[in-house]
Amino acid sequence: MKKELTQKTPTLHHNLIMEDRSNMTLSGVTDVDCFDERVINLYTQLGELTIKGRNLHIDNVSVETGDMRITGDIWSLQYGDRDKRGPISLLGKLFR
Repeated sequence: MKKELTQKTPTLHHNLIMEDRSNMTLSGVTDVDCFDERVINLYTQLGELTIKGRNLHIDNVSVETGDMRITGDIWSLQYGDRDKRGPISLLGKLFR
């Protein structure tokens, strides 16, 4: 009898809950690229996310679970490509 080996592909999850455009809870966060009180650039398991607003604060971050809580006046959310890790620099374009 032959045993079949099944490869498990990791399930990628990312959830976002926004309350009253001032409180946001995220899951599936893998990295925070940069942040200030106007823009937060982060990476989730499903791609890049840019959050824009005013008086933005990262209140809670859990490195183990990838959960994050953001407060402030949230104006926009913009998702980027799933494949890209971040913007390609000029040197990166030259060596493509």
